[in-house]
Amino acid sequence: MEAFWEFLASAVGFFWHLDLYLNEGVAFFGPWIYLLLFLIVFCETGLVVTPFLPGDSLLFAVGALAALDHSPLNLFLLAVVLVSAAILGDTVNYTVGSRIGTRVFQRERAIRPSRWLNRKHLMATQLFYEKHGGKTIILARFLPIIRTFAPFVAGVGKMEYRRFATFNVTGGLFWVLSFLLGGYYFGNIPVIQRNFEFVVVGIIFVSCLPLVIRLLKSSLG
Repeated sequence: MEAFWEFLASAVGFFWHLDLYLNEGVAFFGPWIYLLLFLIVFCETGLVVTPFLPGDSLLFAVGALAALDHSPLNLFLLAVVLVSAAILGDTVNYTVGSRIGTRVFQRERAIRPSRWLNRKHLMATQLFYEKHGGKTIILARFLPIIRTFAPFVAGVGKMEYRRFATFNVTGGLFWVLSFLLGGYYFGNIPVIQRNFEFVVVGIIFVSCLPLVIRLLKSSLG
């Protein structure tokens, strides 16, 4: 339990100072920062065991950093790298779900809940998928956690790959470009810049709110 609270405190600190960590990362990694950002977005969308990685807030913060004078980050290159990571991540997640997803669900029923694969998140995503159908792949892009599990559930449900790919590409483009360009054009407005930490936390809160409401409804219902 103590390890959990330490992890939580570290995560809160990271998100609270996300802009500072990004500045330090760019200075330390140089051009390799593009690879690091690719891996973060890829893992957040492509691996069901890493839904806690930053998504919306990271894209917004990176966009804001790219807008600074003499920024080493190129907006066009960022868009190409991050959109590619989002699309490829969902593709891998779908593939894993289609091949081993059924066994994972059976294992979750037969054995105690997995430490790394949260059954509640799977069930919440499955309910969301049943309600919204294929559009879930697009809508889920804007919902943390569900974003990570939606392509996996689509794979388990054997959604036709061509249909999945259409939703995947569309959702990836809309998600990355909306937050990246939002950060680029609005992230350095003085009032936002002075309160950047609160803006990041606000993005996370607003993004998570629909999921929290859905989980509360399902638990009370």
